[in-house]
Amino acid sequence: MKGDLFSSEYTVQPAATAGMSVQNSKSIRYAVNGEMLARQGAMIAYRGNLQFERKGQGVGGMLKRAVTGEGLPLMAVRGQGEAWFAHEAQNCFIIDIDPGDVFTVNGRNVLCFDASLQYEIKTVKGAGITGGGLFNSVFTGQGRLGLVCEGNPLVIPVSPQWPVYVDTDAVVGWTANLQTSLHRSQSIGSMLRGGSGEAVQLMLQGEGYVVVRPSEATPQKAQQH
Repeated sequence: MKGDLFSSEYTVQPAATAGMSVQNSKSIRYAVNGEMLARQGAMIAYRGNLQFERKGQGVGGMLKRAVTGEGLPLMAVRGQGEAWFAHEAQNCFIIDIDPGDVFTVNGRNVLCFDASLQYEIKTVKGAGITGGGLFNSVFTGQGRLGLVCEGNPLVIPVSPQWPVYVDTDAVVGWTANLQTSLHRSQSIGSMLRGGSGEAVQLMLQGEGYVVVRPSEATPQKAQQH
C-alpha cells in the first residue's frame, strides 16, 4: 500500500523500551510484561498475549468521585504484549513519579499507570462542599502515570510569594507541598462579564507546580466522561 497514511509518521514501530511511552500526541503505548492499570474503555488496540480484568470498587479498585462527579473505573492489563490507550482524542502526557514525590490529580485526567504506583482518594483540603475539586486521586511510589488533557496544559509554578488561583473545573493536578483552600472572588464585575469569571477559585500556596487545562468542563461534557 502507498500513500501518506502508510508513511513512517503514522506506522507503529517496535517498542524501544518496556513500559509506558507516548505513541503520538493523542495516544500512549504500553509494552506490558506483567501488569499495568488503565481506565476502562481507554484501550484502543493491543497485540500479544494480554488479559483484561475489570477492577471493582473494592480494594481501592476505583478512582471514586472524580471532580466531574463521575466515577473512574479501572481495568488491570496482564501478560506480555503491547496495548494502546487514548480518550476522546485528548492530548497525552507522561509523568515520572519517584519515591518521595506526591502528585494529586483529577480522576478524569488519568489514562493509565504502572502497577508499582500507589493511589488513594482524598478530599481536597479547603474545598468544602464545592461541586468541583472535592475528591482527587493522590499518587505516590515509583513509576509512570499517563494523563490526558483537553488541549495543551499550562504548568504554572507556585511560590510562597506568588500563590495561584485556579478554576476548579480546569485544574488537572498539582505537586506535593502545596496547600489548597477556597478563594471567593469579590469582583462582581468579573461575574457580570461572563466567561470564566467564577466567584470561587481554588487557591494553591507553597512551593511547587499546578497543572491547568485550557478548557472548563460543562455539565453535559462531564456526564460523558
